[in-house]
Amino acid sequence: MKKLIALVFALVASAGFAAEFPDISIADLKQAIADKKVTVIDVNGAASYKAGHVPTAIDFATQGSELATALPADKGALVVAYCGGPACNAYKAAANKASELGYTNVKHLSAGISGWKAAKEPLEK
Repeated sequence: MKKLIALVFALVASAGFAAEFPDISIADLKQAIADKKVTVIDVNGAASYKAGHVPTAIDFATQGSELATALPADKGALVVAYCGGPACNAYKAAANKASELGYTNVKHLSAGISGWKAAKEPLEK
């Protein structure tokens, strides 16, 4: 019985971590944008997106239901989602959606838009 409980606990714990996405640094994201090898998804909402977003980012608020059409055909392509900053978990909506659509290289810019701005990186409007 103890082994069964331990197994169930392990499965539940691993399922909780299954939705986690690896982090990408600002420098690595900048390089991927420069190389045109990334699709960036902003999950901060339409008003924030209009005020300024990471260059090339698409607005999840307007693309959410049609995200599949905004993502590349290559399911192994790099997809990066971000939101406000390290304490924000809203990025998971876009990351999970991309993952559900079959994308296997989904990452998270944990610095978010606040980190991007703090690093004095350019914004696109």
